[in-house]
Amino acid sequence: MKNPRQTAARMMMVDIPGPKLEPPTRQHLERYMFGGVCLFRRNIQNPAQVRQLTDDLRSILGPDVLIAIDQEGGAVQRVLELALSPAPMALGAVGKVKTSQAVGAAVGRGLISLGINWNFAPSLDVNTDPRNPVIGDRSFGSEPQKVARLALAWAKGLESAGVMASVKHFPGHGDTALDTHLDLPTVNKSQEALERTELLPFRKAAQAGIGSVMSAHIIFPAFDTKNPATLSRKILTGLLREDLGYGGIIVTDALDMQAITKKYSVGEAAAKSIAAGADLILSLGQPEVHIAQLEAIAEALENGKIPARQAETSLERLSRAARRFPGQPRPYSQTQLAKDRALMDEVALKSITAYRKPVRPEANQKILIVSAGITFSAGPYGETLAVSDFAKLLKKRFPKVSQWVYDPKNAGEYQKKLAEIATKADFLLMVSVGREPLKKAEADLLLQAFKLGKPAVHVALWNPYHLLSLKKPAFVTYGFRVPTLGALVSVLAGAEATGKLPFKTREPSLDL
Repeated sequence: MKNPRQTAARMMMVDIPGPKLEPPTRQHLERYMFGGVCLFRRNIQNPAQVRQLTDDLRSILGPDVLIAIDQEGGAVQRVLELALSPAPMALGAVGKVKTSQAVGAAVGRGLISLGINWNFAPSLDVNTDPRNPVIGDRSFGSEPQKVARLALAWAKGLESAGVMASVKHFPGHGDTALDTHLDLPTVNKSQEALERTELLPFRKAAQAGIGSVMSAHIIFPAFDTKNPATLSRKILTGLLREDLGYGGIIVTDALDMQAITKKYSVGEAAAKSIAAGADLILSLGQPEVHIAQLEAIAEALENGKIPARQAETSLERLSRAARRFPGQPRPYSQTQLAKDRALMDEVALKSITAYRKPVRPEANQKILIVSAGITFSAGPYGETLAVSDFAKLLKKRFPKVSQWVYDPKNAGEYQKKLAEIATKADFLLMVSVGREPLKKAEADLLLQAFKLGKPAVHVALWNPYHLLSLKKPAFVTYGFRVPTLGALVSVLAGAEATGKLPFKTREPSLDL
């Protein structure tokens, strides 16, 4: 085996602080020669800059370096300068395999044009808990077979464009009410129940040979009562490798998430995940964190807790993936970019879903948009929804649009003010924002609009499950990126809303 520290470094993917390699970052990479780099929004300014950055990374770390990003679609997109994909759940609302594959290919064309050869997407999570605060619209829906068909088509489209997919979060993150960025969930289901729902898409992904699988920081007592999947040899090796027969790369979710850090030291988590069967850890944080995790893996290699043959096999898998998905940028013409953006616009329009026969405003009505804040940030990386962007687009079709905002933390204090301001409007658009479920006070405020004697419609502008809190006529968008906002305006102006809700609920009495 190579030097243990060199081997450990090649089994690590790290992050970098900015859009270019400043001397300290360059020196850090040159010294340790990590196997991969994960990019975030802070690393992105424009396409030319990203191409320069990926070129610089390869000049230091070698042509086999894997450069990754989260470009899932919907809220989770780091490069906003490309064709922006609607959320996976929007594709679930469309329900077409060919459409999902075309969208995945378009995402891949954009990424490989920048020298990015690994996308931590798509989610194979079957979202069966409406309270899920972190998956939701990132899932293709609540039906396992449909999730498998659409997500794997998306993954195949992505890989056909030269970018490795990473299906996640194994064995499944769809039935949790906790965010693993903040806490460690447990999914108490039998093996039989997990096989029917969570595992079914991953089993099909293994059969399809998708390039990589990302682990979940969740405890599944049916397989391992003690360790979260990321740190469980029973799950990563026993279940994924041996039972499902998966031969691609296993990468951990980020080890800086509190599901891991609340219980394990950074070094302990790194060594334990590799020993469990991961080929590559996602090591995020300051250089000191990278170094501590490298040293812990190297020590485990030296003392045999990570067998030498296992590490060599992991390096072979990583090398094979780099050959299969070389990261040299491919040409991406303005004509192709325009076609891909047109595709996203078309898919966004087809995804808008009408719930309980919502009415539409008339051209000269005074429309009042009611929402929680002009901008609203949520999610672990601060994805920002700007309701003001929607208002601006709406004004292009409807001349009389105004906007009124409330503080969701004190929603109960705004009912009197809403009643007053609504008297000046002809039509009320109650726009719910954010990823988390609606609190009761906020739901009560939004519901008040339907008691004021005005035509009113609920717009679920991020979390589609918000419609279950109000149970009022609504349009569901599954997200807030530009193509989706444009599609919503078109529907409000009269275009047909053809999407179908891609999830089941735990309230069968609801009229869905």
